[in-house]
Amino acid sequence: MPLKPAQILNRLNEKRSDFENFDKTAQEAFEIYLQALKEASQESADELLERLQGFTISDRGAEPLEPVGHYPHWVIPFQLAWQSREQSYQWVRDRIAGVSTFAVDGSQIYPGKDLSIPIALVQIGWFENFHTSDGDYDKDVEVDVMTPSDLKVSSGSEPVDRKVNMRRFEMETQRLIRYMKEREGCENCLAFFDGSLIVTFADAFDETTRNHYIDCVVNLLQASEDYRVPLIGYIDTSYASDLTLMLQRSFNLPEASSLQDAALVGRFMKWGDRTPLFRSRRPGILSKYPAKLSSQIAFTYLKAHDGFPIRLELPVWIYEAKLHKQIIDWVRCEIIVGGGYPYAIETADQTAVLKSEERQMFYRLLQDWAEEENLDLRLSRKMVSKARRR
Repeated sequence: MPLKPAQILNRLNEKRSDFENFDKTAQEAFEIYLQALKEASQESADELLERLQGFTISDRGAEPLEPVGHYPHWVIPFQLAWQSREQSYQWVRDRIAGVSTFAVDGSQIYPGKDLSIPIALVQIGWFENFHTSDGDYDKDVEVDVMTPSDLKVSSGSEPVDRKVNMRRFEMETQRLIRYMKEREGCENCLAFFDGSLIVTFADAFDETTRNHYIDCVVNLLQASEDYRVPLIGYIDTSYASDLTLMLQRSFNLPEASSLQDAALVGRFMKWGDRTPLFRSRRPGILSKYPAKLSSQIAFTYLKAHDGFPIRLELPVWIYEAKLHKQIIDWVRCEIIVGGGYPYAIETADQTAVLKSEERQMFYRLLQDWAEEENLDLRLSRKMVSKARRR
């Protein structure tokens, strides 16, 4: 039965005061933190670190990495404006010509009731743009079929979908590591990881699952440093609150759980502007990273489109090697070409995605293969009919 708009509107009207109270509380907190941001941005890194002395390193939210104190509201202006799209493209060509950018994404077919046994498919796709005059690029896919043994299903209540997600994450990070190994020492390469290098989401899982995600990202970070290939974790919509926690600790502010960094610093940004680099000191998941890497993730917020600024995460070695400004310019280039989103990540997504017809092809291949091998693998009649028709 369809939704009844009148009932929804009635309930919303009945609970309007709840929304008003939430909005008022959030706005009051925002103004308090905005004032703290203004004051903090006038202080040097040493002065800010002095304010944080009373808190353990793992409970500070963030610490300044780049020099601060000269940028109101922690906004480093881009200071470039173009009169036409062609001018922006010329700027892109001048900076990214000959630079290889690489991204990976994934897609999957989960186990379902249409199959008599648990089986899943994971596909990753990658795209490397060499940014040469002849438009050379590399694009391909890699698949894995997950069997009942891979899925480790012993009862109907086990989260088999989680196993598929874990395998996809592992394949994506392994492919990035392989790329960095192949490009060891490359001065004109950039690997994009579509997501955060701080896997906070994994804290909600059991220890085995959590450690799996941590191990994948730790191996990725270590590979970037070992092979000296720059790595960027790209988060288009960030809910992180590292800076707000740092401000809360520094100025003894009331907690504001609904306030995120991007909303706070984004108010003062124009396209291309960014914050200084900070070292993440996020409580929780980072304490489970190896000690030598838990403090080696830097971040900045960059205005990339009309929405809140994006968050970029990168290994600290990139800053120590004085490569960060060049790398961030390469990210700006990718965003311009992609119309607000990195072209490399967007193309990797398009390469990896499993469309409806490809899913039906998988089921058809599976059915044919099982029959040839005399395996007792049955598809529902509905699924067989779809697979045969398409």
